[in-house]
Amino acid sequence: MKHILFLLITFLILISCTQPRSRDIQLETASKIQGTWKLLSGTIIKGVDTVTTDYTKGQEMIKIINATHFSFLRHDLLKGKDSSAVFVAGGGRYTIDEKSYTEYLEYCNYREWEGNIFEFNVLIKNDTLISTGIEKIEALGVDQLNIEVFVRLK
Repeated sequence: MKHILFLLITFLILISCTQPRSRDIQLETASKIQGTWKLLSGTIIKGVDTVTTDYTKGQEMIKIINATHFSFLRHDLLKGKDSSAVFVAGGGRYTIDEKSYTEYLEYCNYREWEGNIFEFNVLIKNDTLISTGIEKIEALGVDQLNIEVFVRLK
C-alpha cells in the first residue's frame, strides 16, 4: 500500500511540474502584450485585392493594452490641415490566451463598428507584435483579413 501511495504522489508531482497550467500561460501571454505599441504597417486582404498601408508616413497610430482593456488612436501628422486629415479612435475589453487575442470593440468613432468581436492570432517576438485575423461585419459588408505589424514603444 505504501508503495502505491508513493507512486501516486510521485506521478502527481511529475505531472504538475512538466506541463504549465493554462492559466499560467494565459497570464504570461497577457503580460507580454501589455504596453504601448506603434503601428508600422497594415495589410488588408479582401478577396483577391490586397492593400498595404505604411503607417510611418503621413499618419501615426498607437495601440495601448493594459491588463483588461485596449485602445487605439490614429491621426494624420498635418494636424487635419489638408485632404489627408484623419482621426480614428476606439477601444474596449479583450481576452487573450497563448494563441488567440480577442477584442470586444465597445467604443469607436465609426459607431457602426461598435459591439463587434474580432479574434486575432498574435505573435510577439522581442519588441515586435504581429496580429492576424478576420474582420467580419455582415451588416457593413466587411469581410477581410487584417495583418498588422507593431513595434513596442518604450
